[in-house]
Amino acid sequence: MGLSREDDPACDVAHGRVGGSAGERTLVAVFASPVAEYLLRYGLDLGFACLLVDPAGEGGDALVRVPELDGTADVVVTDHHRPELGEVLRDVLAQPVRWVGVMGNPRHPAPHVPALRALGVSEDAIARVHRPVGLNIGSRTPAEIAVATLAGLLADRNGRPGGFGF
Repeated sequence: MGLSREDDPACDVAHGRVGGSAGERTLVAVFASPVAEYLLRYGLDLGFACLLVDPAGEGGDALVRVPELDGTADVVVTDHHRPELGEVLRDVLAQPVRWVGVMGNPRHPAPHVPALRALGVSEDAIARVHRPVGLNIGSRTPAEIAVATLAGLLADRNGRPGGFGF
């Protein structure tokens, strides 16, 4: 016999009777962009400590250098055309971050790979970079891309494939 609705912890969380147990989580958006803005806005609602890193200092409160990060950090590079791409990813990959990804169309060459190789980053480190990022839901707008990315991060963090399969 299953749990009744009154005894179901998931139901209590869904109805706001108790908080979820997200634990420590950090979301780092790299490069100020419309997608980064939505990632950070929605990330706060999902319980992430949110940071923006932009070496050019764009984005108001952006950090110009990658801070010290730990295994709670999920790093999302939101612009793969920036000249600082390789240096920023090199600095991220030198740390024990939980997850790192670069936005981009999987049908186009991944510009982070030659940029990292030129900086002497190991193939094992380069292989840690996910591309594309997020769930394949046909996102077209910055807000939709942010939702798909965050959903993918949550699925990965929770050991789930994403989508409608349970």
